Amino acid sequence: MTQKPDVFEFVSYEIQPDKKTINFNYRARDLSLTEKITLPAPIPSSINPLILKNILNDLHLILGITYFKLHCSKKIIMPYHLSKAQADFWNTVYTKGLGEFFYKNKIDFRSLINFPYFDILNTQPVQLRQLDEAKKNRFLVGIGGGKDSVVSVEILKKENKEITGFILDSQNTPPQIQIDVAKKMEINYLIVKRQLDPQIFDLRSAYNGHIPITAIYSFIALLLAVIYNYSSIVIPNGKSANFGNVNYLGVEINHQWSKSEEFEKLFQEYVKQNITSNIDLSSNLRAYSEMEIAKMFSTHKKYFSFFSSCNRNFKIKGSVDQKKWCGECAKCAFVFIILSAYLPKKEVVEIFNKNLLDDSKLIPLYQDLIGKGKMKPFDCVGTFEESTEVIKIIKNKGEFNSDVVIKNL
Repeated sequence: MTQKPDVFEFVSYEIQPDKKTINFNYRARDLSLTEKITLPAPIPSSINPLILKNILNDLHLILGITYFKLHCSKKIIMPYHLSKAQADFWNTVYTKGLGEFFYKNKIDFRSLINFPYFDILNTQPVQLRQLDEAKKNRFLVGIGGGKDSVVSVEILKKENKEITGFILDSQNTPPQIQIDVAKKMEINYLIVKRQLDPQIFDLRSAYNGHIPITAIYSFIALLLAVIYNYSSIVIPNGKSANFGNVNYLGVEINHQWSKSEEFEKLFQEYVKQNITSNIDLSSNLRAYSEMEIAKMFSTHKKYFSFFSSCNRNFKIKGSVDQKKWCGECAKCAFVFIILSAYLPKKEVVEIFNKNLLDDSKLIPLYQDLIGKGKMKPFDCVGTFEESTEVIKIIKNKGEFNSDVVIKNL
């Protein structure tokens, strides 16, 4: 039997005749794969073609992380001539962004990812520093449907910014939670449809696991900002995203790495050097802890019956449970306690339709959250210190003291 070549290739991409759909093509060993991105409106003909080309090249590279991880091939082939600095950026994004994936699949990632580059000497930098069509004070804000995007938008509204929401739709059904939250925000919103190649769901021999979805989100947002005239991109992430989960092969593995300040700064510098310095990407929540964000969110009661942070609502494959909160995962458990620190017990139980502090099955999960278990859960949750402080506040309030979780912590 002929052995399949251990190669991952970024083949090509094509903008379809409707000027809205873009097909991104890959080859993982001998498997041809195509991902489709559908924009909310056609790409205007006035867009600088060189800027558009560079952004789509980068989008091709970040979307490819989903298909690279199928086999983690050691050789990467692409049609682009990266500089060493660009290759270093992509090596970092793939290595740190797939950290949890490597840990769970027991893959030695050291020296695994090597994007090819060319030493380009004595060449003039491409002048892509300004986007004349970008308008000041127009903000594109990522809407995930949770408390962070609500607080982020409400802050911008107080500053009288012109706000448009951005929703990434990767599901078989409409992203109803994000849409409902955006409508409650009373802002306009854009929906980008992401269609993964269906073959990846049937590959029994392939690896599976977490990808840095916020990195993908950021590059798609950059494309939207350029073609639809936005000066600023806000991806709402707090400072708790900077803290990792576990050490693996001498490196801290962080489930939230692409939400971290480290990634944000890398992305900002990459865009500035290779695309444009006229579009800013940042988080207006970066200075705040999960506790501080929850305290701010607790004042926006109109969202309580609409928002959700439970990741089971955002499964790519399969049907989504109609419940906004599964009541079983680390994210549900964590959001329940941080809201309980600032809201009456009755209101929190109504939001979740369940008292998560009176479920004995969740005791090990809460022990993990406060640092007395195996490790910090692989989910977008706060630090051990935050969870411990929140439990202390809840105990002092006394409303949950007769519940089984509190009695066992």
